[in-house]
Amino acid sequence: MEDSNGIVGIGKSIVVKGELSGNEDLRVEGRVEGKIDLNQNLLTVGESGKVKAQIFAKTVVIIGEVLGNVTAVEKVSIQEKGVVDGDISSPRVAIAEGAHFRGSIDMRRAESAKPAAAAAAAGAAGSASPAGAAGAGATAGSAGDGAHAARSRSSAKQETPSAQVAPVRKA
Repeated sequence: MEDSNGIVGIGKSIVVKGELSGNEDLRVEGRVEGKIDLNQNLLTVGESGKVKAQIFAKTVVIIGEVLGNVTAVEKVSIQEKGVVDGDISSPRVAIAEGAHFRGSIDMRRAESAKPAAAAAAAGAAGSASPAGAAGAGATAGSAGDGAHAARSRSSAKQETPSAQVAPVRKA
């Protein structure tokens, strides 16, 4: 089945079990179980689509249901009626209001992992001197693991009020 936009489709009554791969955009309205590999193409799980598979594609749009991990080179988009139960790995992720998602999201780009590792190594090397430790530590924290740095700042803010409260309790 091919629509007017040249997108190949799996109809509502079709069930596919096994590995699905290709070099064309694909729309799933039926059921797919196994693995979907469309690394250079768009995969759309339509409103009646039910996919129980590992998904690898350039872009993934989910309007139906997905049970399994989703990896996209460019973007994963879960629409309003979409349901995902699995982990997502993509540099861009959009989850519409009303969508259901259970899992984790990894938004690191493959090419950005090397500069982050280099920045962390530079920060460790620069921490030998006291002046270098403050400057390099801030750079490595913001470039390497911003979430960790944010958690550290958040914990520090939480500790400050409790430190002020503790003397009140003793008095």
